[in-house]
Amino acid sequence: MIETNLTGYFLVAREITPRMLAAGGGRIVNISVSDSTMRRAGFVPYGPSRAGSESLSRIMAADLRDTDVTVNLLLPGGATVTGMLPLDAVPGGRGFLDPSVMGPPIV
Repeated sequence: MIETNLTGYFLVAREITPRMLAAGGGRIVNISVSDSTMRRAGFVPYGPSRAGSESLSRIMAADLRDTDVTVNLLLPGGATVTGMLPLDAVPGGRGFLDPSVMGPPIV
């Protein structure tokens, strides 16, 4: 979980950022979750991995602020259908968001 949600974001950014800078700009979009999910009991290591990815995104954005590479963090507003949670795990009968809700903000 940490390797995917935190280390993975770092390694991809480390690889593509020099290329974007050389090309004159680019966009990095990382995806996270709500703050309450980051602190929810039973969500170790998922919550901390996402909290780390949010911090990483903020630091990368600050480090790149004087360049034409922007870093954005997408918070989709709820759990999406990704296979991470079984459908019966949603509290209060709330449904999962369709992953397609993330497309327009990313573009």
